[in-house]
Amino acid sequence: MLLKGKKALVTGGSRGIGREIVLAYLQQGATVWYFDLAQGDSLPEYEQLARANGGKVVFKAVNVSDELAINAAVEEMAKTEGSIDILVNNAGITKDGLLMRMSTQDWDDVITINLKSMFMLCRAVIRPMIRQKGGSIINMASIVGIIGNPGQFNYCASKAGMIGATKSLAREVGSKNVRVNAIAPGFIVSPMTDKLNDEQKKAMYDQIPVARFGEPAEVAKVCVFLASDLASYVTGEEIKVAGGLGM
Repeated sequence: MLLKGKKALVTGGSRGIGREIVLAYLQQGATVWYFDLAQGDSLPEYEQLARANGGKVVFKAVNVSDELAINAAVEEMAKTEGSIDILVNNAGITKDGLLMRMSTQDWDDVITINLKSMFMLCRAVIRPMIRQKGGSIINMASIVGIIGNPGQFNYCASKAGMIGATKSLAREVGSKNVRVNAIAPGFIVSPMTDKLNDEQKKAMYDQIPVARFGEPAEVAKVCVFLASDLASYVTGEEIKVAGGLGM
């Protein structure tokens, strides 16, 4: 088990990529606290995996735009578990639209949930990680933060910001044995891709060298690697999980 005894915090852990990360971490023996607005219907499965692999799972209803809630929950986790070894900043939203029609509120909402929350969570965990002389922070960016995408001015800006912040923090805390990396998923199977018609799917497939969408579990596997000691000399990187898109 690659994460046996590790204490991990995952935001947006109730569904999608976040759900697969929680499952993968529990399968690898970690204790996982996950933040979301609702616990989702996966909690019984999480608890079963935790029991089977010697870990634990804890849900906290935390709005990641709420600084006080973040700080209180992180402090509770640190006191309860004795350490925070892994942080995955996965929570995110989209409010797509062409720039000429994008409201200031849509800009603010996406930047707050995707980028500001990462800042607040990194700031909350960095002192405990430095004190314990180790940790791994993983920021869930996106391929569109590297290559851009029409109609996603706010989302692309937030994800590009995450990549820049990842590199900055990696330089700040590398000597403290704290690693900071980003993952840039490509087109991943989701409720959004399920709604696409065949023509729309083909247009997207044609951009991807492996000619298929990725699975959330394929992103989670990279999260396991980056959280584990296998990645002990990996920091400041953005790793594309995009089937060759953006190479």
